[in-house]
Amino acid sequence: MSISSQADIEGLQRISDAVALTLKQMREYAKPGMSTKELDEFGGEILRNFGARSAPKLTYGFPGWSCISLNDEIAHGIPSEKRILQEGDLINIDVSAELDGYWSDNGGSFVLGKDIHNHNPLVEASRSILYKAIHQVKGGVKIADIGLLIETEAKKAGFKVIKNLVGHGVGRSLHEAPEEIPCFNDKNNKQRFKKDSVVAIETFISTKATYAHDKGDGWTYITKDGSYVAQHEHTLIITDGKPIILTEANKIWD
Repeated sequence: MSISSQADIEGLQRISDAVALTLKQMREYAKPGMSTKELDEFGGEILRNFGARSAPKLTYGFPGWSCISLNDEIAHGIPSEKRILQEGDLINIDVSAELDGYWSDNGGSFVLGKDIHNHNPLVEASRSILYKAIHQVKGGVKIADIGLLIETEAKKAGFKVIKNLVGHGVGRSLHEAPEEIPCFNDKNNKQRFKKDSVVAIETFISTKATYAHDKGDGWTYITKDGSYVAQHEHTLIITDGKPIILTEANKIWD
């Protein structure tokens, strides 16, 4: 999407606040012993209170209001009464939604309770790398250069990146041009970020795997080698300088 009016900015900010605050409150609500279904229903109610509609449900018929992935699950995890949260779980919540014709997307991984499995270094790497990447994004910058930055920073921290899950354009639908904003240096990608466009920038930082596999349920992506992945995501408006981070209310950097 390309911004053409102040009304566009205001509409994007309303839906971005909705998904950001939903993500923040879901993260705070999560407790050991709770099912991912209960956590999802809590988030769905927050979205409804904002008047927003779940983007994955609206666009793809996803069986949940949000995507909740646990441990070896990377993305698009289906909320379930059978998936019970445990102390030390690596949890990823991805919330995207539509309101008044505008769409926004955000996500974040975190450790539930005590970090008994030592996932926090991975989570912190993902968060800090996203921060560095976003603050290098502006009009004219090569998309591949941001992927290179993410991949290089991950390597410095002792991690790898998932190469078949990517960020994307957003705004008037869930996925728009640019269709792919990878976490690695894709030399075939010659596109540049455009001023006044809206994008969702994501990190997929991995302990070992570089490829996400279909779990077999038609939705969930997992690792197959026992590795773990942390993801963080913000929706932003690209400018000639510092980007406007629309979903900053999710407080994933606090």
